Parts: sequence; C-alpha cells; structure tokens
Amino acid sequence: MEIEELFLLAFQALWRNIARTLLTMLGIIIGIASVITIMSLGAGSTESIVGEISSFGANVLTVSPGQSKRSPGGSSSIVTTLSSEDAEAIEKLANVEMVSPVVNKGKTITANSESTSVQVSGVAANYTLIKSLEFVNGGFFDEGDVLSAAKDVVLGDEAIEELFGSDAAEFVIGETVRIDGRVFQIVGIIVDSNEAYVPLTTAQTVLLGQSYLDKISVYVTDGELIDVVTLDIEELLLDEHDIDDPQAADFNVQGSQTFVETISSVTGTLTTLLSGIAAISLVVGGIGIMNIMLVTVTERTKEIGLLKAVGAKDRNILNQFLIEAVVLTVSGGIIGILLGVSIAFIASQMMNIPFMVTTSSILLSFGVSAGVGIVFGYYPAQQAAKLNPIDALRYE
Repeated sequence: MEIEELFLLAFQALWRNIARTLLTMLGIIIGIASVITIMSLGAGSTESIVGEISSFGANVLTVSPGQSKRSPGGSSSIVTTLSSEDAEAIEKLANVEMVSPVVNKGKTITANSESTSVQVSGVAANYTLIKSLEFVNGGFFDEGDVLSAAKDVVLGDEAIEELFGSDAAEFVIGETVRIDGRVFQIVGIIVDSNEAYVPLTTAQTVLLGQSYLDKISVYVTDGELIDVVTLDIEELLLDEHDIDDPQAADFNVQGSQTFVETISSVTGTLTTLLSGIAAISLVVGGIGIMNIMLVTVTERTKEIGLLKAVGAKDRNILNQFLIEAVVLTVSGGIIGILLGVSIAFIASQMMNIPFMVTTSSILLSFGVSAGVGIVFGYYPAQQAAKLNPIDALRYE
C-alpha cells in the first residue's frame, strides 16, 4: 500500500466514528491547550514584571539593611543598620552620580471624608531623577523643602483618584491631605502609582520618628559599571560598619538586573511546574487513545483478515493503525493549539499582560501530540499486524 492510501484509509476509519473520534481526542486537546495557555501566560507575566522592574533603571542600585540570605527561622525584626552617614559616604564614591536615602512605611491618607492606604516614602529631592518619575501634574519638592522639613507631598494618580475622584489630577495641586492627622500640601502627581513621597527630613522627624534608613537608592554614571560600583559599595560599608567577614555583612546591594533574574527564575519554575501538571492530561489522553485503538482492532478483525487475504503485509497493517493513531493525536494537537492560543490571547487581554506565544511552544506541542500517537498507538497497531488472517476471517 502507498502512504497516501494508508492516510486515506485512516481518515475514513476515523470519520466513520466521528463522535468517538472527537471524544478520544478530548484528552489531547485539553492537554495541549492547557500547556500552550500556561506557557503563554507565564511568558507574558514574566515580560510584564521584568518590564516594571527594568523601568526602575539599569543604572540604579538599591542598598538594603540586613543580609540578603537568612537562615530558616531567622529573625524578621526591623533592621536598623543603614544610616545617613552611609548614604553620604556612598555618594563620594567614584562612578556614583546621585544618592537618595529612603525611609518608608504604610500610612492612611485622608482628604475630606475619603481615605486610602499608601506607602509613604521619605526621600531626597533628587529621587525623582534617580527613579525617572513621570508626572501628571505639578512637580517634586526641592532641596530647600528637604532642609526645612516642609510638609509637601507628591501623590500617585491612583491615590488622587481614590481621594478626590477621577480627573481630579487637573485641579488638586495646592490642595491638602492629612497623614497621621498632620496637614500636607499636594505639590505633584505621578503616573500609575499609589505611592506618596515626602521630604526625607519630614518623614524622619514628623511622621516616623526614626534616624535609620530603610534603603539607599544609588544612581551609577554608567550601567556597565554596576558590578564595579556594587563591589565598591560593599567594601565601603564593610569598612564603615567594622565588619571583617563579608559573609557577616549587615546590608545587601542589589541592582534591577538581580531582581529581573530572580523574577524570571521564579516565574520560569512555576510555568514549568504548571505545564508539567497540565501535561499529565496528555498521558491520560494517550492511554485513552490506546484503549480505543485496541477496541478498534477488535471491531475490525474481519477487515484486517480480508486485507491480509488480498495481499496486505504485516507492516501495511501496522502502518495503517499507527497512522490512524497519529492522525488522531495530531488532529487533536492542532485543535488544542488553536484553542490554547485563543484562550491565552483572551486571558492576556483581561490580565493586561503581553500576549506571548512562541513558535517553539507550538512546535513542541505539535511534536508531543505526534509522539503520543506513536507511543500509545504502536501496541494496538502491532496487535493488529500479528492477527492470523484465517482466524481473523472466522472472527464473529
């Protein structure tokens, strides 16, 4: 038999029992669609998070108190190992352009009868340059405001909407809000944020009453010097804190690339895990296909005997049933890919993340579906090929 004839016979056999064919393909369809959807959403989520982190700037380093790696059961108490003196010393290092000390804490802001919870950060006047903040209206406080501990506040547009309603960003500059009962004047509104920024000195003396820093933001002159500056900061702070063993450091220095790598690793692991769980349905679908093909062999015993009687060889019978199994799984795979891409597109639009379906994931799904057909279809095909033609013709 020619290969074209075998494919034609396979399609005819499957079409004769179209309802059973569709039900048999269901496991493959669900498995492939699930894998495609999860891989796409995983890639889109990673891209979205990485984009958010990268927007902080490739030239920015963050110095935080405490060790970057803690032993299980380690203390989770507030760490107070960073000071304003540390920030001043870092600013004097070569290749460091700007430094902003940062203190922050969650607070409730009220205006009239409305209130909202935000992260209030006390920062230096150059923080807006370090983080490249985008403004809807107004601007940032200046160095004079920091020196005088002015009660100025820069709010995110989301917080403004919560407090004053939509489209309020156009007229609220100069309006006042209360933080911990103290009156602050709105001087600026930033894009896509639910945060609040006040002068560092105001936060330390009026709102928080703390002298230690929660972190230090460092702007490096050249992104390619990030690693060099990181080592310089580590050496400086080890000396400033009188620590001889780097493993005992009471601080850690991280760049946006570190966060990107961490997030990519975590989301990649989760995507792989979930894809593996979804792929279990492919195994279940494959077992279902093997069972149906065994039933098909039994139902078509006389047909097999007749084919052998007119000269069909064992390999022809083997190929025919194997092709039926592959056609079954590949068809299911194609439907699953189309369904998975559609679900992934709809979900990405609803979740507001990039829609990402790679060619490799589609080719992998297609290859897996064909592989399932070969692996689980071989045994029934082999059983059909082994049938004795005389016994097959006598089968009732």
